[in-house]
Amino acid sequence: MIVKKLEDLIGTPAEVDDGNWVSRRFLLKQDGMGFSMHDTVIREGTETFIWYANHLEAVYCIEGEGEVELVETGEKIPLSPGTLYALNGNEKHYLRARKTMRMVCVFNPPLTGREVHDENGIYPLIEDDEETRAAS
Repeated sequence: MIVKKLEDLIGTPAEVDDGNWVSRRFLLKQDGMGFSMHDTVIREGTETFIWYANHLEAVYCIEGEGEVELVETGEKIPLSPGTLYALNGNEKHYLRARKTMRMVCVFNPPLTGREVHDENGIYPLIEDDEETRAAS
């Protein structure tokens, strides 16, 4: 059984701050669950371009207010507590926070822990066990 508390992740390598957001990474590839799970805060007034070309992501909003805009269609999906969206087609999108949002995010394949978006909004796909151990 795995038990972790948010307070124990803050200020450790399991907390990744990208400027627009901070992700507390509860479950990672090395935990062996087949997915990763994160508690992520999206800072008010920010806009982030994201394209998970290598991952599927489900996001559940538990606090705040914002929107997701799909690049291909221009569709804007409002986000508020109780809203889930799943990027099951590797959609390119903008994530905007009108009020600071807190999200529970799940990735498949799981993240190793240190990923940040590259210049194309992509997380790299890290499959090498050596790289996974180095990231923890």
